[in-house]
Amino acid sequence: MFYFWDWTMLLLIPGLIISAIAQAKIKSAYSRYNEVPTANGVTGAQAAREIMQDAGLYGVDIVTIGGELTDNYNPKDKKMSLSRAVANRASVAAVGIAAHETGHALQDFDGYLPMRFRNFIVPICGFASNASWPLFIVGFFFGNSQLGITLMDVGIGLFCVALVFYLVTLPVEYNASRRAMAALSSNGIVSEDELAGVKRVLNAAALTYVASMLAAFLNLLRLLVLRGNRR
Repeated sequence: MFYFWDWTMLLLIPGLIISAIAQAKIKSAYSRYNEVPTANGVTGAQAAREIMQDAGLYGVDIVTIGGELTDNYNPKDKKMSLSRAVANRASVAAVGIAAHETGHALQDFDGYLPMRFRNFIVPICGFASNASWPLFIVGFFFGNSQLGITLMDVGIGLFCVALVFYLVTLPVEYNASRRAMAALSSNGIVSEDELAGVKRVLNAAALTYVASMLAAFLNLLRLLVLRGNRR
């Protein structure tokens, strides 16, 4: 971002609005269904273990971490980290979130190609994301010189590389949610009514990834407009 006002910042407003809506929806859904207990008293951690055992997946450590909605699965360490409210609570939201992270573990176990590709490009996209803006900004302040134009073009190119992460993340996350829903249903961990609540929580969570991708594309649009103004 630049530290002065320019009209291209207006291009980011739709992304900011969608991101705010997505955050509000996930917090609302999580708060609502975290107060709805599972009929069979299964906690998030118990649901995760049951799903993995049923799939023949062993060797994944489940650890408890702090924070809220900090849950994640690390394919490198084969470790699932669940927040305390998810791991130890017997609620529809907790079971749904834990099942979603278990969906990632099942993807890893099955060698799900989009997930493997995402894991491969994470360091590449991380470098590209960190380098793109500094290079573009330096090039921008060099003006219409050949060096400035080149640096801006390289910055835009690196930003496009970083966008690949967002494009791959969407199918990975939606697939993990589908796996979670199927496993919870087939194993009888939740009832049909509870499954509807799980779906609302996971759909709200998925919207945050859509918002992130939209924000990234709007940032790219802003870079292209700024670059075009330097011609």
